[in-house]
Amino acid sequence: MREGPDIARIASLVGDPARANMLNALMGGTALTASELALEAGVSLPTASSHLSKLMEGGLLTLASQGRHRYYGLAGPQVAGMIEAITGVAEAVGPKRVRPGPRDSAMRVARVCYDHLAGEHAVAMLDRLVARGILLRDDNEMRLGPAAASHFSAIGIDVGAKPRRPVCRACLDWSVRRSHLAGTLGAAILDKILAEKWARREKDSRAVVFSPPGKQAFERVFLA
Repeated sequence: MREGPDIARIASLVGDPARANMLNALMGGTALTASELALEAGVSLPTASSHLSKLMEGGLLTLASQGRHRYYGLAGPQVAGMIEAITGVAEAVGPKRVRPGPRDSAMRVARVCYDHLAGEHAVAMLDRLVARGILLRDDNEMRLGPAAASHFSAIGIDVGAKPRRPVCRACLDWSVRRSHLAGTLGAAILDKILAEKWARREKDSRAVVFSPPGKQAFERVFLA
């Protein structure tokens, strides 16, 4: 037996179709009950409970209780990044399960990736922030540029705090196959987009839909 991380164990947890559907459902950043995840996975509640126990034991999920309800969520941005990266590989080289309709198109344009924005708009935003030197990028390593603090402060985002997780991190986008912005800064930008009502979350979907004025405001602030 080789030393090091047990990749096979994590792969077996993620590789089951029902568990993969559950993990993907939690990529929207909303905690869900076992009943809701059973519907997402297309399995009975007892079967879903068994799958959830395995995901909990594997450290991929967290569990929170509120009153009589128990809510499951992804264990953190590292798990979300893994799911997004696997989705990108599946999109590039694996067989595709086609679900035609406007939702797929909307997901490619803009969607929630755990707690930050993903899709074409998010990739374009990261490209522009790097081009302007607001963010500095060395391969997949991201850091704030000299003007980052004043730039984001001017639009109401504080990057001066020192959180436990990275402020900015590249996250591979499965639909564009290039990186978008994750980390606490990525989460703060998505919060601003929704707070300003430039866009709204599509019901029962990870899609983020911009209004025409909201799209103009987003482009003025982040793509100019």
